Amino acid sequence: MPSGTLHGRRALVAGGSRGIGLAIANALAQAGASVSICARGTEALDQAASRLRIHGAGIHTHRCDLAEADAPAGWVEAAALALGGVDIVVNNASALAHGTDDDAWRAGFEVDLMAAVRCNRAALPYLRDSQHPAILNIASINALRPTPRATAYSTAKAALTYYTVTLAAELAPARIRVNALAPGSIEFPGGLWAARAIEDPALYSRVRDSIPFGGFGAPGDVAAAALFLCSDQARWITGQVLAVDGGQMLAG
Repeated sequence: MPSGTLHGRRALVAGGSRGIGLAIANALAQAGASVSICARGTEALDQAASRLRIHGAGIHTHRCDLAEADAPAGWVEAAALALGGVDIVVNNASALAHGTDDDAWRAGFEVDLMAAVRCNRAALPYLRDSQHPAILNIASINALRPTPRATAYSTAKAALTYYTVTLAAELAPARIRVNALAPGSIEFPGGLWAARAIEDPALYSRVRDSIPFGGFGAPGDVAAAALFLCSDQARWITGQVLAVDGGQMLAG
């Protein structure tokens, strides 16, 4: 997609300091958008901002924990003030809740689902004023097929996908597009699969070798799809959940 495609747009990326979120923020900035990212760690935010600023776009950072009920609205308001409005919201934050106790379930729903709900709710007044409004929720192929290793995480992502399509129906009359991406297994430094390579190499190899395209995906694979869905090239697309998985779901 040509540089400048999103010139003048104001984009918010939750969980944008590393991995998929940073790749999406980078793609949006490279396309000309001003970008606000939020995360819990100041150092990671500073490093991400330095990388994003090379594209010449305005960059805003905000440290917060999106599991806290008032944090999403605080970030959205700060970002809207810094950027002069909001055109794009990308909800990428995840608790990666792979446990089975109440804390895991609570974390999954507070971050993977409710943080997105709260961010979108806070952003809606700005999106209604935008000429190019788009919401993109980052779900997972775990939401679309049984994954016994991650029941809490998968259930939270399934709720996020249903929320995506129902919100799309609600906002369609206002021409506010709402879509979701469902990434498969994506590997990057510091991420889940990089850790699995050390902690559980048998699982790592089994999953890697099961993906029809051969190996894990990269954050840039997800970012490319995100850029498309946030751009005017997807102006007639809403209420969709797009898998970005190298055929992983085809393997069963």
